[in-house]
Amino acid sequence: MEKEQKTLLIRIIIAALLTAALIPLRFLDLPRPVMLLLSLVPYLIAGYDVLWEAAKGILRGQVLDECFLMSIATIGAFVLGYISDGDFFEAPVVMLFYQTGELFQDLAVEKSRKNIAALMDIRPDHANLVEDGLADGAAFRVVSPDEVEPGSLILIRPGEKVPIDGVVEKGESAVDTAALTGESVPRTVRSGDEVLSGTVNLSAELLLRTTKNFGESAVSRILELVENAGERKARSENFIASFARIYTPVVCIAALLLAIAPPLFLKFVLGTDAAWTIWLYRALSFLVASCPCALVVSIPLGFFASLGGAGREGVLIKGAGFVEALSKTGTVVFDKTGTLTRGSFEVEKIIPADPGKVSKEELLELAALAETDSTHPIGLSLIRAYGKEPDSSRVDNIRNISGKGVMTDVDGRTVAAGNSALMASLGISAPEAPEGVTCVFVAAAGVFKGTILISDQLKPGAAEAIGALRENGIKRVAMLTGDRKEAAEYAGKALGIDEVYSELLPGDKVEKLEKMLAETGAGEGAADNGARSGRRSKLAFVGDGINDAPVLVRADVGIAMGGIGSDAAIEAADVVLMDDDPAKVAKAIRISRKCMRIIYENIVFSIGVKLLALLLVALGIGGMWLAVFADVGVMVLAVLNAIRALKA
Repeated sequence: MEKEQKTLLIRIIIAALLTAALIPLRFLDLPRPVMLLLSLVPYLIAGYDVLWEAAKGILRGQVLDECFLMSIATIGAFVLGYISDGDFFEAPVVMLFYQTGELFQDLAVEKSRKNIAALMDIRPDHANLVEDGLADGAAFRVVSPDEVEPGSLILIRPGEKVPIDGVVEKGESAVDTAALTGESVPRTVRSGDEVLSGTVNLSAELLLRTTKNFGESAVSRILELVENAGERKARSENFIASFARIYTPVVCIAALLLAIAPPLFLKFVLGTDAAWTIWLYRALSFLVASCPCALVVSIPLGFFASLGGAGREGVLIKGAGFVEALSKTGTVVFDKTGTLTRGSFEVEKIIPADPGKVSKEELLELAALAETDSTHPIGLSLIRAYGKEPDSSRVDNIRNISGKGVMTDVDGRTVAAGNSALMASLGISAPEAPEGVTCVFVAAAGVFKGTILISDQLKPGAAEAIGALRENGIKRVAMLTGDRKEAAEYAGKALGIDEVYSELLPGDKVEKLEKMLAETGAGEGAADNGARSGRRSKLAFVGDGINDAPVLVRADVGIAMGGIGSDAAIEAADVVLMDDDPAKVAKAIRISRKCMRIIYENIVFSIGVKLLALLLVALGIGGMWLAVFADVGVMVLAVLNAIRALKA
């Protein structure tokens, strides 16, 4: 409990005891001014800050707020008690009730914020900068993470957070990635493995070679997303703010009419007693009951709690607006490589054409030498499988044949490594490629030497991820990929995807997505984020690469793979999955729908109780106590309901 809350609790207790002590004084027949002054003591102890906030609001021109309404209502209760020979207990009791509700609300909001802060408490406060290289017991000095340059060596001791993204140079340890990915099982890292900032080293010392500045590392990107999330307001949230600005003056005018119109009607039309006191009391109670604070407080808190709950699960949503859009998702479109597949090609099988003349090792060596200078994922996979650095002195005259493969001279003879189109252009007969794998055909001196099968394996759980989307009511799942048709259709069939579009360039992907958006009812004017609204079903695109950035921006909701995803994709996306697990897409949709369900519950409950209370107060069936419950009580219940969104 914060200091301010403890102070408020003490004030409430003192004011309650003083109010209780006033009850016996009612039977002593004290002068009314004395009773008024005695009643003011607990009233001011409990509510002086409410009166002060109301006064400041008037000076700032922000009159029609909750403190103003509560001040007018309770001061009016004192006035009514004095002129109607009633008692003065209602005003301090109402103020006590109100402040008790405020205390409960503050405690609920504080708990929510602390939970969210704990989830996102991943900012490291220092880095151990190593100064003596990789030697055991190397000296280091403690510096701010901002001072560490890329390429520096840092020491991560057991129990410390990794301050900056890097690659393990020395050591082996288990690391806890829960703060980034939501994954509770530690993973082991060793020399050559990448480690993201924000993870916690658990078991042994690690020496890391930093790959980024602190400001560009994973932990900084996450914190920036969280800090900026509040700037992206949901339509529901904006509606509540607009509603409060219009609603408050309307109910103030209604309260004024309630205080004036019925007495005037009674006096001048019916010729009876105007009953000014009764109608003034009803008007004041009407004002208290009308406060829209339950909506104004609980709606943003619901979104805030939802963002925190999603973050704990490794799903970073960049703002409340995207929570709302996610909840309406009806179509999910995936990229293939790196999103539904591992994104790294691996040699699966080596098939010599004539094993008696060429061994598997020799065939792989020829392919690796041909790909010596390659940066293509397939070429790199061949070099990895070869297991050592190709001897470039044996290689000469490398020619990349666009869309087909590579040709080079190895030990003085021409070697070709590529697809069937390359073999056909050279007049070399090659076998038919098996379904679902990429084939690298190898020829030397015009003679076919064999086939190397390479595949990009589906991610474990990718099929279950598609199934989870179906279970969450997603009717349409599609794939847009630049991969060749055979591999794309094989993956789509294995995963149960409805529509597969392959061999697409980045521009083709955008064009295809435009058509899919039009089919969901987006229309031509929905290209910008501001148009991501309306009642139509939303379309989400999931990708990871630089080539996916235009599509991520164009989709209603762009979802990027945060671990292996490019910076461009992460920047363009609206949602980031920190552990690259496609199953998190369904989880993100489920979290958003739970959040919106809570939001709508609060809207319906708050407005429903509010309207009923206003009617009862206006008819004289309920008084100030009912009015306070309709204000503070409903607000507390709505806040408690909102923080359920913390649990994803």
